[in-house]
Amino acid sequence: MRSILTLSIALFSFYFLSCSSKKSDEIKPTVGAITESIYASGVIKSEDQYTVFPTVSGIMQKQLVAVGASVVKGQNLFLIDNDKASLNTENARLAYELSKASNHYIQDKIADMEAKVQMAKDKLALDASVYNRNKNIKQYNVISEVDYEKVEWAYKNSKSNLESLQKQLAQLKVQLSNEQKRNAINVQLSEKAQSDYTIKSAFSGTLYDVLVKEGALVSPQTPLAIVGKKNAFVIELDVDENDMVHVAVGKKALITLDSYRGTVFEALVDKIYPIMDERSRTFKIEAHFLTPPPKLYPNLTVEANLIIQTKKNVMTIPRSYVINDTYVLVGSNQKRKIKIGLSDYQNVEVLGGLHANETLYKPQ
Repeated sequence: MRSILTLSIALFSFYFLSCSSKKSDEIKPTVGAITESIYASGVIKSEDQYTVFPTVSGIMQKQLVAVGASVVKGQNLFLIDNDKASLNTENARLAYELSKASNHYIQDKIADMEAKVQMAKDKLALDASVYNRNKNIKQYNVISEVDYEKVEWAYKNSKSNLESLQKQLAQLKVQLSNEQKRNAINVQLSEKAQSDYTIKSAFSGTLYDVLVKEGALVSPQTPLAIVGKKNAFVIELDVDENDMVHVAVGKKALITLDSYRGTVFEALVDKIYPIMDERSRTFKIEAHFLTPPPKLYPNLTVEANLIIQTKKNVMTIPRSYVINDTYVLVGSNQKRKIKIGLSDYQNVEVLGGLHANETLYKPQ
């Protein structure tokens, strides 16, 4: 008798659950809002985040700033072994000092040449006076042709001599100026080359990570560190090329992070990079949180739904009740063709072919 009762209860429970299951698979359309969006994935970046690279090769000698510390623009971050650069700078300075000594010799020559130029000017003035005077009286046959030619030759010779001395003086001055400039530039170039061995921060912010250890050999292709602004973050997203036509600056994005499961954050698109990555066939865009999470860190992964458009007061049904984006079941086996509009990850908009009070059945 007890086993019969148990079997009866089991059969009743199975019938009840079956009925409940059938009822739970029956729904009616609802009226509400639906939002169409496109999917994108990406990471959190610090604003102005960049990778620090050296401009020279050498041995990483010393790390000057600890990871996580704040830095200011121009602050020294690393020292690379620069003994060779220091020697080159010292040689350039010595050459500059030696050039100063030789410049004194050139300056003496310039002073001597200036005196010669002045004497040539005085002689030219005298010869010009004699020449002009004899030129005026030549018509009166007071002076012979031979004497006149001597006077004319003396004038022209004085003029040519002055021009030659003036050219020599100008050349000496240019030589002096060039020597000074060349040696000063050599010193500046050597000092600049030496300064390249001290790696500085390009922006103010935080030193988020150091990628090499002291004693490591580095080159201009070696990433040294990650620097970015502190407590200022940007969302960097990759959007498929097929969806980019729908993306625009100012569009809203719904952001989810693994670090904040179950919470959706709103953001706005504020930058679109106008070139496609040929390898991934995606475009990079940037967005900023309207209200950021309490804590963020660079390189956290994110997923986003970029809102294309939203409609309110429309008839919607779950996507799982639509067959091939075309049909629904209005009876256990009765298909009906419908016209759908917007869709999201859960619901679709019904534009025609269905009434609000009709019952739908979930396809098996």
